[in-house]
Amino acid sequence: MNVLPVDLVALVGTVMGISIVLFPVIGLTARFALKPTVEAFGRFFEHKELDESVHILERRMTLLEQQIQSLESSMQQVVEATEFHTALRSAPPQSLGSGSEASDTAQRPAG
Repeated sequence: MNVLPVDLVALVGTVMGISIVLFPVIGLTARFALKPTVEAFGRFFEHKELDESVHILERRMTLLEQQIQSLESSMQQVVEATEFHTALRSAPPQSLGSGSEASDTAQRPAG
């Protein structure tokens, strides 16, 4: 079997000539083929981060609502206590009745 000598200069020139055209073609093809995939991944991760942000905000809103309800109940208790004290101060002192009624109930035998 006869092996012919290889012209190395011609081979390198041919590879370089093809590469000049082939690399931009491969780059453009990859760009147009991969762009939708990359954008889909970007939207997926952006949507995932958005969902996490919404979940965190919902949790914060729930905690704020609970705190507001607690404050409202505390305020209602303060208002009721204030009204009670105002009623106590404004009511005229009531007499306990005559001394005989008090002594009758105290001296009655139980039974």
